[in-house]
Amino acid sequence: MHMNKLILTRHGQSVWNAENRFTGWVDVDLSEKGILEAKKSGELIKKLNIRIDVFYTSFLKRAIKTLTTILQENNLELKFNTSWEINERHYGSLTGLNKDETKNKIGEEQFKKYRRSWDIAPPPMADDDKNKSLFSPLNASIPIGMIPFTESLKNTYDRVIPYYEKEVKRKIQENKNVLISAHGNSLRALCKYLFKISDQKINELEIPTGNPLVLEFNENLIIEKYYYLDESRAKNIIFNQ
Repeated sequence: MHMNKLILTRHGQSVWNAENRFTGWVDVDLSEKGILEAKKSGELIKKLNIRIDVFYTSFLKRAIKTLTTILQENNLELKFNTSWEINERHYGSLTGLNKDETKNKIGEEQFKKYRRSWDIAPPPMADDDKNKSLFSPLNASIPIGMIPFTESLKNTYDRVIPYYEKEVKRKIQENKNVLISAHGNSLRALCKYLFKISDQKINELEIPTGNPLVLEFNENLIIEKYYYLDESRAKNIIFNQ
């Protein structure tokens, strides 16, 4: 029986990941380690020995560079779709702050709520914030009212899932294998939807960098099988048991 595959890859470590800072929509590059993780993802995908037909990534260079590295490792044409809808979650006024310093300042409980809860967003980014995404040339094609100043995971979900439904699902239904190179929270939102993870349990889901997650669908688009390509660094997918 033919199984269509969806491969979900979180970008390699970014410069701000390495500095333990909230990144969100800021367009930071991959770190040295991140470049190696992207190459490792490419090698793991090559070992799968399957044809991948369609590629999607966000507007942010850490995800784009991870994808182009994967394509180069597999000697594939640098041809892919970019969409702001699968950008990382916008961290509002936390953007750019060190996570440990923030936790010490606001307390662990509030920090956890901002970082991992389903529907609590941090305070919005201030009008004069230097990391403001509104006027970034990157975002010129996004309708102004759609650019966020802060987001919860739920807000991220509300843009990721319609895009998946409209674009990606159709390709899988056409018997195509699809790869998405995106971000921790845009992929958590998608996994919540695909694995039917509850609002309460989603805070337990962690997506590792540089370790592609493969989902195999039957003809009714039911997930038959899923696995990380690097089993030594696999994380559990939390179900609603």
